[in-house]
Amino acid sequence: MKLGLGLYRDRLNKDNFRFAKQAGCSHLVVHLVDYYNGIEGLPSTDKDRNMGIARAKEEIWSYESLAALKKSIQEEGLELEAIENFSPADWYDILLDGPKKREQIEHLKQIVRNAGKAGIPIIGYNFSIAGVWGHVNRPVARGGAVTATFNLAEGPEETPIPHGQIWNMTYDFNPPEGFIPPISSEELWQRLEFFLKELLPVAEEAGVRLAAHPDDPPMPTVRGYGRLVNQPHLYQKLLDLYPSRSNALEFCLGTLQEMTDGDIYETIDRYSSRNAVGYVHFRNVRGKVPRYDEVFIDEGDIDMIEALRIFKKNGFDGVFIPDHTPQLSCKAPWHAGMAYALGYMKAALAIIDKE
Repeated sequence: MKLGLGLYRDRLNKDNFRFAKQAGCSHLVVHLVDYYNGIEGLPSTDKDRNMGIARAKEEIWSYESLAALKKSIQEEGLELEAIENFSPADWYDILLDGPKKREQIEHLKQIVRNAGKAGIPIIGYNFSIAGVWGHVNRPVARGGAVTATFNLAEGPEETPIPHGQIWNMTYDFNPPEGFIPPISSEELWQRLEFFLKELLPVAEEAGVRLAAHPDDPPMPTVRGYGRLVNQPHLYQKLLDLYPSRSNALEFCLGTLQEMTDGDIYETIDRYSSRNAVGYVHFRNVRGKVPRYDEVFIDEGDIDMIEALRIFKKNGFDGVFIPDHTPQLSCKAPWHAGMAYALGYMKAALAIIDKE
């Protein structure tokens, strides 16, 4: 089992690669999406942002760009394990069942081919219209550390999503007026089936695993839009749509613990024993929907050592990353929070390896 770190696009630099290596990591999971602008690398001053989106999405996902990123990571003694998330600009009509879905699925196929050619084994994705939504940062982790919380009763109003947005990000800066119509979970499952049946044969040929993240928050609906995997057993429904080693899971322990059904240890055992796990978001939470807090790795409801024992028992040899963590009160709150989590994880993995 391997220790890794997830890095957002604005943190993809040598300093953070070296930080990961110094903290004991051997692998990275990277994000190429710009979550602040909703697109990859588009300047805020671009006069024609829609043209900028098209230009950026071609450049960032090219084989040459991916190979260069992997080389820069390897130069610091690390390996690139996975890319996490497509940009809204890459697949909005796949999610919305719109007129460009065929064009966009062909683009995703090329992304997968490029990743395979570059030797990147996993692409994580979150098949969702509303995305990750409703979290508010509050000082509720140990010692008053600021962290993400979800409270349906006290959180933001569940307003509909305007045209030109998915996943809380903008892909069209000149959209028609109005809002995306609400859809049911079953409609979203049908769209997922199209996505998997088109993309997985290409992933198999390319030697790439597509790893699905569960819904966070794991509510039945968010902002009026159906969800897919908001209970542990629904991961099996996703796997059954297209049985293949390339059809895998981005296994988020925190999200799975937030769900109202199931037992986290049985869930880990079920899917890790079937070799369905691509990589693991190793984070802890306190509570379940409709109210929970993301807390330090050693203060939540999951016994993280026991979780690792189950993964080891089933022969899992993939990468664990901290994902989110509370921020420590210092001049480098993100780095300190990650260093704390990575230190805990490295020690825990060492203990488990010796048992």
